[in-house]
Amino acid sequence: MEARAHLRYARISPRKVSVVLDLIRNQPVDKALAILQYTKKAACEPLFKLVKSAAANAENNHNMDKNALYVAECFVTPGPTLKRIMPRAQGRAFRILKRTSHITVVLKEKE
Repeated sequence: MEARAHLRYARISPRKVSVVLDLIRNQPVDKALAILQYTKKAACEPLFKLVKSAAANAENNHNMDKNALYVAECFVTPGPTLKRIMPRAQGRAFRILKRTSHITVVLKEKE
């Protein structure tokens, strides 16, 4: 039995999110939430909410024990990229890529 939570179209680069996901992978939920709460990275705030949402899904929808949950899987995939233009010298234009992410967290119960 597993509980999932998805965050689609998060306005943060997948590369920045994957650094934080590596910190919480295979951790118990309470420890993962503590790591996210005290880590100073931009990706921590949306991930904190996502892990709490996955834990609530596990408890309410699947009747899983909240104290036995751990982060079994967590991954990020790139979403659509917003393309913007930055004016540069001598009439040139540089492309700015505003990247988005699709983040998934899967929680399971320890045996």
